[in-house]
Amino acid sequence: MYAAAMRLDLRIRDAHSLKDKRRHLKSLLAELRNDFPAVGVAEVDYQDLWQRTAIGLAAVAGQFGYLQRLLHTIETKLRASSSFELLEVATSYLERPE
Repeated sequence: MYAAAMRLDLRIRDAHSLKDKRRHLKSLLAELRNDFPAVGVAEVDYQDLWQRTAIGLAAVAGQFGYLQRLLHTIETKLRASSSFELLEVATSYLERPE
């Protein structure tokens, strides 16, 4: 078993208030949950800033290569987003000892 945690710091381009931010973020989190049902996702930082957010993702897979591809796909999706600017990505992996 392989597990990973990923933190993505984002700037929300079209947010002009906390209400705007919450609308954009709610949509993004729902989209990630729908596209990647095996991944847990939540906002983890910058709750009081209207143009910044950090989201955390957790994923578990039976193969390390699959886990890497999954996280890379998510990162690529966010880099291509017109609503968000990906500022920083940090990934931590946990392997089961053999």
